[in-house]
Amino acid sequence: MQKALGLRTIYPRPHFNTSEPHPEHKKFPYLLKGLEIDHPNQVWSTDITYTAVDGHRAFVIGIVDWFSRKLMAYNVVNTMDAFHCVETLRMAIERFGKPEIFNSDQGSQFTSDDFINELQNNGIQISMDGRGRCRDNAKMERFWWALKYEDIKIKDYVSLPQLRFGVQHYVNFYNTQRIHSALQYKTPDEVYFGTCNSANAGKWYLHFQRVCDKLLVVSFVIFTPLLLH
Repeated sequence: MQKALGLRTIYPRPHFNTSEPHPEHKKFPYLLKGLEIDHPNQVWSTDITYTAVDGHRAFVIGIVDWFSRKLMAYNVVNTMDAFHCVETLRMAIERFGKPEIFNSDQGSQFTSDDFINELQNNGIQISMDGRGRCRDNAKMERFWWALKYEDIKIKDYVSLPQLRFGVQHYVNFYNTQRIHSALQYKTPDEVYFGTCNSANAGKWYLHFQRVCDKLLVVSFVIFTPLLLH
C-alpha cells in the first residue's frame, strides 16, 4: 500500500547525546520560568542536533529567538567543538544585535570558557536548562522537529555540502514562508521584523532572503550532481 501511494516509513535512529556536561564547568540557573516574553531579542536559545550523512554524523547548531521563533543563525559542521558554537553566536549577533538573555542546555560546548566569555563580553544574561529537562528549551526543540521531519528525513542527503545546501534552503523557507498557529498564522520573519525596531531594515532583509533562496535553488541544481561524483 505504501509503495503504491509513494509513501515510506521514517524510523527513529538510536539516540546520540549532544549535551554531555563537563564536571568542572560552572552551570548557570534557568531564568525563563514564569518570564513573560513579549518582544524580539529578549530571549535567544541554542542547541545542537545531528543526522547521519554517508555513514558519518553531521551536526547542526542553531539559535532561535523565542518571541518570533525566527532562526537567527545556524552552522552545519562535522564536529561539536565549542569553536563552532561561538562562531554561530557571533554570526547571530553580527546580523541582529544581541539578546537580553541567552539560554542553552548544560552541554560542555555551552559551558566552555570561550562560549561563556563571548556572552559575558556582550553583556548577555546566561540561562541554562535544568539537567535532562529538554522542555526548558521547547522553542529550539520544536525547530529541530520541523527541520528533521519536513526536510532532512525525507531527502536523505548524501554529503555534508549537500546537507548545508538543504538546511540553508529550509531555514530560508522556515523564516520567510512557514506560518505558525502560535504566531497567529504569521511567519517568524513577519513577527520578528514587524515588532522589532529595525522594521524598515527588515523589509530589505526579507527581500534579500528571497533572492538568496532563489539563487540557492539554482546552485543546488547545478552543483549537486558534481558533489555526488
